[in-house]
Amino acid sequence: MSSITPQEIKQEFVKSKIGIAGITILGILIAISIIAIIAIPVETFQEWNNPGNWILYPKVAIPIWVNLFMTEKIPEHKILDDPNIQTNSEGEIMLSSHKFGVNFDYGFFPNDFIYVFSSEYSESVLLQMSVTRPDGIKLDLLSTSLPHSNTKTIHSERVFSTDEAIKKNLLLQSKVFDFDLKRLSAEDIVFSKTNANEPLKGNYIFSIDMYSVNSEIKTHESKLIIGGKAFGMMGTDELRRDLAVGLLWGTPLALFIGLVVSIASVIMGLLYGVYAGFKGKKTDEVMMRFNDVIYALPALPFLIILSVTISNSIFVLVGFLMIFGWVGIAKVARSMSLQIKTRGYVDAANMMGQKNSKIVLKHILPQLLPYAFASIAISVPAAITTEAGLSFLGLGDPSFPTWGHILHDANTFGAAARGLWWWIMPPGVMIAIAGLAFVFIGNALDAIVNPKLKR
Repeated sequence: MSSITPQEIKQEFVKSKIGIAGITILGILIAISIIAIIAIPVETFQEWNNPGNWILYPKVAIPIWVNLFMTEKIPEHKILDDPNIQTNSEGEIMLSSHKFGVNFDYGFFPNDFIYVFSSEYSESVLLQMSVTRPDGIKLDLLSTSLPHSNTKTIHSERVFSTDEAIKKNLLLQSKVFDFDLKRLSAEDIVFSKTNANEPLKGNYIFSIDMYSVNSEIKTHESKLIIGGKAFGMMGTDELRRDLAVGLLWGTPLALFIGLVVSIASVIMGLLYGVYAGFKGKKTDEVMMRFNDVIYALPALPFLIILSVTISNSIFVLVGFLMIFGWVGIAKVARSMSLQIKTRGYVDAANMMGQKNSKIVLKHILPQLLPYAFASIAISVPAAITTEAGLSFLGLGDPSFPTWGHILHDANTFGAAARGLWWWIMPPGVMIAIAGLAFVFIGNALDAIVNPKLKR
């Protein structure tokens, strides 16, 4: 092993199909991490456990790509935040009109519709909401006054389709329908055919008109939500969170945990084992007995106790994983150090009066670098799965959307029993893929640096 140079390792690694497969998967994971950091705002990541941040999203919605395999498409949840705004004035009356175009092409009715707005005005404002259907019929949904104010004020409100005033207005216009509407919800009436209780496909235009007298209306927020049962590439969970955000942000977190723990553990284990083997005698005996004590401790129960009693911070967890990760590497490094220190160039360095630290760093540690690289790669999956296991048990850091934490939430809300496969399978598959990448790389390196495995 000592005669293998980095260039030779590189040449052998390129010939390894399993090693190239591991590097390819790792490259994809790194690309996903970069996309997550660049594309998803940090605020979204930090607000993962804030329910108010996800209030406009649907609950346990299936991924939208499922519609590719459906004969009748499942309604997609749409958040429309770019209305066509028109302003007009006639004398003292000022009008601010917001129009939203919706292409509804599904075989099922939407869950609901919600209008969210925040407007700045003074005096009185009249809000009127209507919808023009694909068949040309215009339905008046709501007519209401916003709170009066003598000074400029900002008023924020959500108008829900479950509002009794909307249902009452629709029933007053029931003559355009050929069947009884009393048992239908407001969204069913709006999106129904006139002659049958079936969805009417086509383009809908929702209009929100705000009238004021001698007062300009400034709109800070204007959104129309058409509630559906499908949303995003990965769906949503019980808390309405977009699972794609959790899965994407979970990738750099998993790589961070795995690489930091493995690199630190390997460095600690190498230094400890090499020093013990080089010093020998009583120093070696004492250090190895301490190593045996740490090695004999059951890691998972101790990690659980430490997480409960001290802290479940992800950084503290990384520190705990380092404490239990170096002992096995120290044993191997010590046995290699015992062999290397008997070689002639080490004896010559001793005779020349070189310091022990210089001999270890210059003549022994470099011989162990190929083993160190292989150990780092092989140690990463263990760190990732251990963190995922602790998070699944509810002992991880809840402020970070790790894959294990997503699985913990899925288990808490009974996702498996409810058939919510999109909440369970993706994080499990991502854990397996991340582990597989480093296993491939580690096995390829191990086969190169270990003559027995290489053959």
